[in-house]
Amino acid sequence: MGTVAFLSTYPPRECGLATFTANLVKSFHRVNARQHARVIAVSDTSYRYGTEVCLELEQHNPASYPQTAARINAFKPELLVIQHEYGIFGGESGEYLLYLLENLQVPLITTVHTVLPSPSDKQRRILKRLGEKSQKLVTMAANTIPLLTGVYEIPAEKIAVIHHGVPVMAVEPREVLKEKHGLIGRQVISTFGLLSPGKGIEYAISAIAQVVEKHPDVIYLILGQTHPCIKRREGEAYREKLLGLVAELGMNKHICFVDKYLTEGEIIHYLQMSDIYLTPYTGPDQAVSGTLAYAVGYGRVVISTPFSYAREMLADGRGLLAEFNDSTSLAKQINFVLDHPDEKAQMEQKTGQLGKNMTWPAVAAQYARLFRDVLQQGNSREAMAI
Repeated sequence: MGTVAFLSTYPPRECGLATFTANLVKSFHRVNARQHARVIAVSDTSYRYGTEVCLELEQHNPASYPQTAARINAFKPELLVIQHEYGIFGGESGEYLLYLLENLQVPLITTVHTVLPSPSDKQRRILKRLGEKSQKLVTMAANTIPLLTGVYEIPAEKIAVIHHGVPVMAVEPREVLKEKHGLIGRQVISTFGLLSPGKGIEYAISAIAQVVEKHPDVIYLILGQTHPCIKRREGEAYREKLLGLVAELGMNKHICFVDKYLTEGEIIHYLQMSDIYLTPYTGPDQAVSGTLAYAVGYGRVVISTPFSYAREMLADGRGLLAEFNDSTSLAKQINFVLDHPDEKAQMEQKTGQLGKNMTWPAVAAQYARLFRDVLQQGNSREAMAI
């Protein structure tokens, strides 16, 4: 039985990429009995990992990268799957990863979580090299393909599109959950994820202050703790700024912070209770958003700024787009949904249809087929060379 190794951050590290990889590994085990899944964890400190983690890569130690490549070569997995995000690898823009790539001797697949339209020279060189070394490169949004081929010079035939996965959980109906939280009769709007300045929560707060003039039953839930990297550098300055804005606008009865790292069960619980999900991000370049993917997976109406992933996921009437850094534009779209319940129901239905294709079992099955295809092609080339 062969082995597929996944290089990524991994729980208990609190990171969206870690959660993504844990879900992929767990679901891959269930849909593919012919291969073991093992994890090479990218660590920025000491963690107590599960038995599926077979190696650790020290994020900020350049020597660890060629050493880890040598250990992977000796381990001889059939495939190595790198989850790529610039910020999880050491050096400027994660450049230490190149030391691993240049020493790697096993077949490689890369899943890209960020595709920048205007990268720095170093960022471009890293992703271009990943494309050169990889048998396949997976993106989660089709609209990144022109960037990957044009900016990073990755051949189109190397690129595969597989959705971000969404967990499958049994959840109670929205109104039942609202009753449990004392929110019967309230319109629940939510945003979840690790807090950082680029999330644009200040614009959402200002939008809510406008919305409650017309819809005083609205409550906005801001769910999640401050991003650990931001907290180490800046403490809770961003959260304190947001709390100050809530107080200044007199929105304490309409805006609630849940300051904790949410379990997946808690995320789905809050999503199911929500009438609208907001992603008010401030920049256009985000290739994928796990939080938006979850909201789509559970058939929520999503209102978002028009970053790359949102434009694709909310097309064809699956949600509404507001302008960047514009609370009035966000408020206008929120009011539209609240004023038009029939339109809201149609959006939920359309979003839910797409969400059915995004469950982790479906996504893991697509990865398993991709792995088989890559291995079969490799075997065919070896046979032709003999």
